[in-house]
Amino acid sequence: MDRYIKFVKERTDIEQNYAKQLRNLTKKYNKRGNKDDQDCKYSNHAAFQEILKELNDYAGQREVIAESMTTTICTELIKHLQDFKVERKNHLLDVKKAQQNLDSAFKHLETIKKRSAKEWAEAEKATQQAEKIESDTNSTKPDVDKAKQHANVRTHIAEECRTDYAAELQKYNKEQKSHYYSEIPQILNKLQDMDERRIRILAEKYCRFSEIEKNVLSIITKCLDGITAAGKQIDEKKDSKLLIEQHKSGFERPGDVEFEDYTQGVKKAISESSLNPPKVRGKLRLFGKKHKPCTDLTDFSHLPPEQRKKKLQAKIEEISKDLQKTQDQSEALDKMKGVYEQTPQMGDPASLEPQILETSQKINRLKGELNKYETWLSDAVGGEESPSTINNNSQHGNDNSQNIYTSFEEDFDDIPSPIGHCEALYTFQGNSEGTVSILEGELLTIMENDKGDGWMRVLKGNGEEGYIPSSYQTMTLYKIFLNEK
Repeated sequence: MDRYIKFVKERTDIEQNYAKQLRNLTKKYNKRGNKDDQDCKYSNHAAFQEILKELNDYAGQREVIAESMTTTICTELIKHLQDFKVERKNHLLDVKKAQQNLDSAFKHLETIKKRSAKEWAEAEKATQQAEKIESDTNSTKPDVDKAKQHANVRTHIAEECRTDYAAELQKYNKEQKSHYYSEIPQILNKLQDMDERRIRILAEKYCRFSEIEKNVLSIITKCLDGITAAGKQIDEKKDSKLLIEQHKSGFERPGDVEFEDYTQGVKKAISESSLNPPKVRGKLRLFGKKHKPCTDLTDFSHLPPEQRKKKLQAKIEEISKDLQKTQDQSEALDKMKGVYEQTPQMGDPASLEPQILETSQKINRLKGELNKYETWLSDAVGGEESPSTINNNSQHGNDNSQNIYTSFEEDFDDIPSPIGHCEALYTFQGNSEGTVSILEGELLTIMENDKGDGWMRVLKGNGEEGYIPSSYQTMTLYKIFLNEK
């Protein structure tokens, strides 16, 4: 029984550790990812969250198994084991006590037996002495009578000892028979009954071990069915549409490029509806040289139209909630101030003034921000010439075909002309942002000379443009040939 208790304890430890690891796993992967992934109700995301929920419930059932095994098996078996130990100890004490009584009776018998043997030896010796005195011719009659009387006394005592020995022997045999045919068998029967009860309890706990698993099997099956149902609820079509809706830009597709007729001697022109991507690269700057002023991106103007509207709407909702919460706080403070004014013993109205002032300032600030974002949203909505729902199959006009590139045009207004050429003396690997890789002996066009920071901007023959180091310690890395002006 003690061995089985240890086995169940180790099993419960395994179940508890398994449940703990499952809970840590579900906690680790629960609602991971950015906020957009959480807010967007993709069916596969919702299914995964449902799987984690069912797995967490599954872990709970493993904990139920461990707890049930501890309470209904280990605890009860420990109690039974203690009772059996006490009962067995009492039975063994009864056996020991009965054996001690039998041994004591046997020792008493041996004592009486030795006394009887001694008395008979003395009686025989007295009889022989009397016969010897009687046969002696020199002995007087009083001596002979005295010797015979002594012999008779010793013989009578020996007879009494013999009688006592016989009675004690009969008594011992009776006790010995009772010991081996009654007392000991009864105690052994009790021990046998105790052991059978112990085995029966173990058998019940063996069955209970299986019943505990069966009791939660239906719930575990429901958890597994829930995981299967979550997988079947995934709608890939819906998810793809949500993804398109979430990331659509709102830009219209460009129109056809118009035919340019050079037979009339007309200079090359660009149609307003044609797509005219920039042919030269923007300026590359390193180490903060000649950066344009940082643009304020709080209006999300750097995003495509649809994304900008979504961001502005989300920001307006966030500010509106914060504004409503702050207004509720302001009303509560005003009511509290009124109560303090009517009942001065409850508090000083002046103590609420700092909080009221701070709340009022916050409301004004939030209203200003709300008005600002609403204006931006109005501009974003009003600035669209042709509202349309954008998806993978939507049709677009040609009027706004060039607006996708308007954000880049400003970068190309002041493109400088080449100022010279150079030849690379060594190979350079451009691994950092804004740099370009060159090979030894490669001819390069200088777009911007070294301004004192150790870098110069060059244009490669394949059109790739970037910065390269103009010096390395005291050695010149490039042979520069300036254009003659």
